Order: sequence, then structure tokens, then C-alpha cells
Amino acid sequence: MRVAILTDIHGNRPAFEAALAAAEVAGVDELWCLGDLVGYGAEPDACIVLAREHAVVNLAGNHDLAVCGQISLEEFSRGAALAATWTRDNVDPDNLRWLGELEPQAVEDGIGLYHASPRDPVWEYVLSTLLAELCLDAQRQRICFIGHSHVALSFTRLEGAPATGETRAGGADIELSKGEWLINPGSVGQPRDGDPRAAWLLFDTATSTARYYRTDYDIASAQAAIRAAGLPDSLAERLQYGQ
Repeated sequence: MRVAILTDIHGNRPAFEAALAAAEVAGVDELWCLGDLVGYGAEPDACIVLAREHAVVNLAGNHDLAVCGQISLEEFSRGAALAATWTRDNVDPDNLRWLGELEPQAVEDGIGLYHASPRDPVWEYVLSTLLAELCLDAQRQRICFIGHSHVALSFTRLEGAPATGETRAGGADIELSKGEWLINPGSVGQPRDGDPRAAWLLFDTATSTARYYRTDYDIASAQAAIRAAGLPDSLAERLQYGQ
């Protein structure tokens, strides 16, 4: 089975639509979404509808939980808190109800899925080999996918060896038949690795391989929606820089 794994869409409809179209061209069978459908961007309803229509798995991210009132906004930056409050006030009630039913972790076909990490599915940013080592100790599945950090990367640990990790550019392939793995496809709606294109990953369960993708999208349209909503301009500006 060929699975498209996406995360951190953040209300960015143009990026989500572009990633979905690219995944369809790549011939995927299923879509797994690892959370943060909303937050930062100004088209939350469109992104939730797309996820409800296309994704077999949908997790809750910290921004989703904040919009639903399940976690406090005190942990958020000013821009993130303003965006969460705006989203809560403007999202369709049925979509808000659906979002509130999601969980931040799942297991699908023996693969661990977490919004943030196996140790803390909501909040932990796994950006170092030290944290990856701790997560690999904690995870029950050999292969786990995570989001939250907005950086495309992977960590692996072979038997008897310490964990290693690296960031991943579009087009990078990884072979997953050996060792333990912790893999982040990068962010669809707000990449923070210097590449502004929407990031996602294609996972082939039959061959135990994965490929990282970057997809161009209409950044100006996403920026215009943020500005039209009256959200902080910094949330629009950062999209063109991948930061």
C-alpha cells in the first residue's frame, strides 16, 4: 500500500490542495494526516473538509486541541494564540465538533503515528538525536511517523548502535527494512526548514521505503487570505521564506 503522510497543514488551503493533487499523481492508496489542520492560516474550514473527505487517519495537533478548548493558549506565541482564537470564532460548528473528537496518536497497520512524539504526542519537538534516542526507547512500533516540528527529517537506530538523524530534502529516499525509525515528513502549510514548498512523504508499506516530496503551491493566495482575515502579517510573510 502506498500512503501519503501529511502534517501541519495549519489552515493553508492552497498548500493542502497542491499536496493532495501531487499525492494523487504519485498514485497513493491512502492519506494519513498527523494533526494541526488549523492554526496560523485563514482557511480552516476548507482544510478540515479536505481532511474529512480524503484522509483515512486524522490526528489532533496542539493547535487543533487549543482551538477546541482542550489545552490552554498560554503555551502559545502571540501570533499562534491570536490565530487559534480567530479560528475558534470563525470555524464551522460541525467542523469544530469533528476536530474535537480527534486524538493526537494512533496505530495504523502496525505503524505508530503521533502528532509530536511517542513520549509526548502533543508537545515534544524532536529535533535532536538525543531526543530521538529517548523516543525510540519509548515507542512500541519499529517505525513511527511524527509531525509538530515543521522540519522534514528522519532518525534511525540500528541494533547495538546509537541513533543517527538528518534533515531530508525533497526527492530523498529512505529504506526502512532494518532498524528503528522516527520520521517527520515536514509541514504542508508552514515549513520551517528554509524551503517554502509544501512538504509531504510517500510511504510504501510493501517495500518498506519512503520518499520525501516538496510541492509548489500558490503562496500569495495563502498570504492574501491571512491578511484579509486580519491576522498578524508575520504569519503571512513567513510562508514565502519557509521559516
